[in-house]
Order: sequence, then structure tokens, then C-alpha cells
Amino acid sequence: MINVKTLPPPADLQPIRTAIISCFDKTGLTDFGRRLAELGVSIISTGGTARVLREAGIAVIDISELTGFPELLGGRVKTLHPHVHAGVLARKNDPEDMAQLSEHGLETIDMVVVNLYPFEETTMAPDVTDAEATENIDIGGPTMVRAAAKNFFSTAVVASPGDYDAVADELESNKCALSLKTRRSLALRAFRITASYDSAISNYLGGAGNLPERLSVTLPKAEDLRYGENPHQPAAFYGNPEHFFEKLHGKDLSYNNLLDLTAAISLIDEFENDDPTVAILKHTNPCGIATASSLAAAYSRAFETDTMSPFGGIVAVNRPLDLETAEAIDKIFTEVIIAPEFEDGVLNLLTRKKNRRLIRRTSTVLTEGYEVRTVLGGVLVQKRDPPLKIGSQAPADYTVVTDRPPSDAEWADLLFAWRVAKHVKSNAIIYVRDRATLGVGAGQMSRIDASEIAIAKGRKSGFDFGNCVVASDAFFPFADGLLAAAEVGATAAIQPGGSIRDDEVVSAANEKGMAMVFTGKRHFKH
Repeated sequence: MINVKTLPPPADLQPIRTAIISCFDKTGLTDFGRRLAELGVSIISTGGTARVLREAGIAVIDISELTGFPELLGGRVKTLHPHVHAGVLARKNDPEDMAQLSEHGLETIDMVVVNLYPFEETTMAPDVTDAEATENIDIGGPTMVRAAAKNFFSTAVVASPGDYDAVADELESNKCALSLKTRRSLALRAFRITASYDSAISNYLGGAGNLPERLSVTLPKAEDLRYGENPHQPAAFYGNPEHFFEKLHGKDLSYNNLLDLTAAISLIDEFENDDPTVAILKHTNPCGIATASSLAAAYSRAFETDTMSPFGGIVAVNRPLDLETAEAIDKIFTEVIIAPEFEDGVLNLLTRKKNRRLIRRTSTVLTEGYEVRTVLGGVLVQKRDPPLKIGSQAPADYTVVTDRPPSDAEWADLLFAWRVAKHVKSNAIIYVRDRATLGVGAGQMSRIDASEIAIAKGRKSGFDFGNCVVASDAFFPFADGLLAAAEVGATAAIQPGGSIRDDEVVSAANEKGMAMVFTGKRHFKH
């Protein structure tokens, strides 16, 4: 057990006379450094940080002047030295600590301003190597941050550029001193940053395909939400949304908006490299999706699938949104519109409605990593179901199991329908013709129910189902589901296969002259 000294209470206001600054992210650095210098703070710095500060006309003491050693091993060793850590860890309310500093000619370091190498951002790249990843594991930075955070009674730690202005403001108003309350708050923020950093490293080294022995999730609070799924449920959003999307216009995104947005981007990512494609969603389910020669044509065909549900829904497109398509979308209230870019004039049109959210995708959805869901007693973790990215070419492991293979047109529709089915709540049945949905049956207790709902919706929109294809997210457990599809006009089907009655289902398809493809992989979405 570690003995705890009985010491005088720490000072509420701690003067900041010396600061060590070493930052990978240089955002706001020169402004902060200039404000510290104007207050008379002596700045010690390293490498690129020192160079940036000097170029801005700010006086800097090199770390090597403090330690008496040059930076070693290509900069890997520069702050790991008693001259640094004794100065950071010394307790100013402990006479013995201060006597030891004096005995060895050491000085206190009153503030540590450090942010870390971008490990998480580096490892998000799909082609990152272990060598690149490990070079972005910061050692000296987290060590200094944790040391200063531990000693918050005496030392301040600033681990995020977002805190620069508030810290400088307080220093300026308190004769270059920081309160204990502020030092404690900064220490809390610093420990959360290093915990998240270590978690990212642990998850990377564990491998995307391996589930961790101990799950550690540390995410920054991105924002408080007005409420959760319902007004009586408090909610907040944790994470780094800026890695994936940017809100250009409209009210703050709600809990339900964020669920819908995630579903929409995940779906449209399936068609990233396809012809112009538009997906319309409601309550995370697609109610219409189509591919065509233009976005305007694709939106028209997607909307025709279900002309009632899109009101207040989500629209996602896989091409920069043009004015013609925007004008069509603008005819009804659409709550969220998502595009990789917005062409000239589009934002001027769409921002006229204040309640509409406009979202620019800044990255495609990650293909690796985990999905986490809460259940009674804990959480469930699974590897993410990545985008299929199959385009119009059937993967080699897709098997034609009927006497008749699909025609080229049927293949195009089957592969389209299969990607849509992957994003529809189970049980899911999707009818498609000419790469556009005719009917979507989602979240039903039986596949027959899902098929009947899909057909009813399509007929309400005036569709016939002749020469269409059908997709099922999981196998047909009986032949009745396939026969129901054949009766309304489906000529081909795609499903995972794997039922004990596969032979009966294949036989029924052959009797009806249908083509059928087994993918060997199901896509349940509960």
C-alpha cells in the first residue's frame, strides 16, 4: 500500500511561470503561445513545435537546453528526462520535494501543453501498415500528460487545443494563475484523452477480426441531444462524427436523426461506385431506392416506390447533388439530405427551409471494427458487416442453383436487390425491376408477411410485378415464400441458401421457370 503524506492544502491559485509545449496538432498554437509569452510565461518546447513558435516571433527554450541532451533516436527520446518529469511531478506544497529540486538544480514546470500523435486517425486508413501504426504510438506525450494530470494540485495540463482560449482567459484575469478547480477539470480531461488513446492502440493491436478479452470504450462527448428516442429520455452523442459527416445547415441532429443518418450512409455506401443512385429512408429502413442515368431520374423512381413514407424522411445520394434533383426533393418536406457534395445553387435552394438538415459526407463508412449494442446485463459486440461493393459483377462464390441461370438484366437486378435487402430490418423481402425497388417488406415476423406487405405497397403505388426479381435477407424456410413471389411475376430470386428444405425451394423455382442464386451469406438486421 502506498503511503500518502500529510501535506498542507494545495494553493487554490497556482502561478504559471514555466510551460512546456509539445504538440502534434498545431491548431491555435501560435495564438496561445503568444498570449502566454505576453504574460511572461517561460516556454520550453521541442522539435516542430519550437520551430512554429519561433517563426511566429515567440521566444522558446529548446528542450535540449533544459535536459543537457539532444533529441535522440529521431525524436523518440526528448522529454523522458528527470529535468522534465521532476519539474512536472514536484509537489509545491511538499517541502521535501522542493528541497530535492533545489539540491539537484532543477526547476518546477507549472504547465504542460501537449497533444498526441494521431494514432487513431492513422489507423483508420484501410491500407495502414503496422510500421506506420506503431510510429504513431506516442510515448513521451502521454507520459507528460499523465504526470501533469496526476500532479494537478501543483501542475496544470492542457491536452486539447479546444481548451487554449479558456485557459488563456483565466490566466489573464487571475494575474497568470490557474484555480484548483480548473486544474482538476483539465486533469480529468487529460486522463480521458489518454484512456481513449490507449484503448485505440489496444483495439488495433488486437486485430479487427479478434474480439477483445476486455471491452474498453472511451469516447468524447460530441454533444448533448435535446432528448433520446422520446422526449422523456435524456441523451447525448459520444464519438467523432467529424470523421464521417459535416452538417452544413439546419437544426441540431436529434437522436433519431443520427440513427437514420447512419442507416442512410451505410446503405448508399453499397452503391459508392455505381451509376447515380438515390435512397429514401424512414425509421432506418429504405422505403425506395433506385439507380438510373441521372440523380433526378433515380430520385423519381425511388420516390415512386412509396409516395407516402418519404414525407419527413431521409434522402441520400451517391453523387454530388445537382439542382434538378434538389428541386424534386424540395417539393415535399425532407428532414435530412445527405450527399458527398452540393453543386452550385443547391445550397441556396435547400437552405430556405430552416428545419431541414443538410449533410455532407466526409468519408465512407468504416469496413472494419466493431458494432456494440446494449442488452440486459451487458453489451453485445460483433464485427461490422461491411459494404458488399459488388456493383454489377457477381462474386465468384455466388451460386446459380436452378436449371436456368439469370439473364444479364436479372443479374443486375438481383445484385441491386441483394444490397438493399442487407439494410432492411428482418424479415426482409425486396422486389426490384430495372434497378429500382417496387416494394419493400421490412421487419415482419414471417417472410410471407414481408412479401405481402412489399406487394401491397407496390400495388398502392400502381406497380405491376411482372419480370421483377426478389431478394430475401435470409433463406426461404419453405417453398411458399418463393411461390408467392412467382405468382406476382418474379422471374428470379436471390437468397443465402442454407435451409434444410433448400431442395424443395429449388424444385419449386425450377417448376416455375425461375432463376435462383445462393449467396452463401445472410444479412439479418434485427
